[in-house]
Amino acid sequence: MSEVARVSLKLGLTAFGGPAAHIAMLREEVVTRRSWMSDSFFLDLLAATNLIPGPNSTEMVIHAGYHRAGWRGLLTAGLLFILPAALITLAFAWVYDRYGTTPALESVLYGVKPVVIAVVLQAIWGLGRTISSQPPLLIVSIAAFALSLAGFNELVILLGFGIASMLVTVFRHRDHIDLIVAIPPLRELVQRGPDFLPSILAAAEPYSPLRLFLEFLKIGGTLYGTGYVLLSFMQQDFVEKLGWLTEQQLLDAVAVGQFTPGPVFTTATFVGYLVGGWGGAALATIGIFLPAFFLVAFTHPLLPRIRSSSWSKGFLDGVSAAAVGLMASVTVVLGGAALTSTFAVALALIAALLLIRFRVNSAWLIIAGGLIGFLWQSAGL
Repeated sequence: MSEVARVSLKLGLTAFGGPAAHIAMLREEVVTRRSWMSDSFFLDLLAATNLIPGPNSTEMVIHAGYHRAGWRGLLTAGLLFILPAALITLAFAWVYDRYGTTPALESVLYGVKPVVIAVVLQAIWGLGRTISSQPPLLIVSIAAFALSLAGFNELVILLGFGIASMLVTVFRHRDHIDLIVAIPPLRELVQRGPDFLPSILAAAEPYSPLRLFLEFLKIGGTLYGTGYVLLSFMQQDFVEKLGWLTEQQLLDAVAVGQFTPGPVFTTATFVGYLVGGWGGAALATIGIFLPAFFLVAFTHPLLPRIRSSSWSKGFLDGVSAAAVGLMASVTVVLGGAALTSTFAVALALIAALLLIRFRVNSAWLIIAGGLIGFLWQSAGL
């Protein structure tokens, strides 16, 4: 439990850069540094989280805590990863509500982003070696990478390659169908998305704490994708349907969620505070993250059974390989935004060298990168 608490809290305080970076830092802690699990099992967890709604990096941290320390680990890991980001976001929301602006952190991010690129590349390298011994899975990763850059939906890529891999595996073992794994009844939820709870999506109305909680509970239980998808959900619900936020307030909320450590979904904390004060912040945060705890608690015990089946093993292999390709495509996009100067490129290369050659803790590199970026821009360089 103490190990789970230390790892989760450290990630909650230092995991900048979005889900791909969070997952890369988690892998360094639980696979490379502490050997809680193998790379192949980590990939299984990654595949499982990519197929359920909710914040992927938060679900991965919860999975790791559950794997290491059972139910208490599940709760501890999730809470200590979420709370630091939620509290920091809440502080920004208070300042924003009071003064109409948020503190500028661009100088800090200027140094953090290149280090994040190096951290993600290290994770991709390690996970890629796990699948490189199987050429078909390597081809899947490359194809998923290309399709993602071409603009294909990430869930379509994951499901498509998962099903293709499953069919190939079953064809090879067509005389051995040993297990049919029941899929939870989530099809309607996935298909209907934001309309899954129509009873709470009536016309605009005055602020209601229950409505706020249910809106974020719906988002946490149905949203696939990145913080940009979260922006779309909240635009539809809180700006257009309810009229509780202006578009500028929503954009500022998403910006705060992007440049604070920990899960981007703590944007909900900011929105909750703006529309409902301290109580609204608590309700929004609980609502959006609560489904993740239940989904992980449900899916984690099924992984050994899924892996033992020839049907589901092929599916999981395909999804795992595709997930690595998706991480690589995200890194390309992030790199284009982060590596915009000679300083940034040099910082990324130095961070990669320290990570791969000297195994320096990525959390310290993130902090150092932020400090260097702040000093560099403060000096006007």
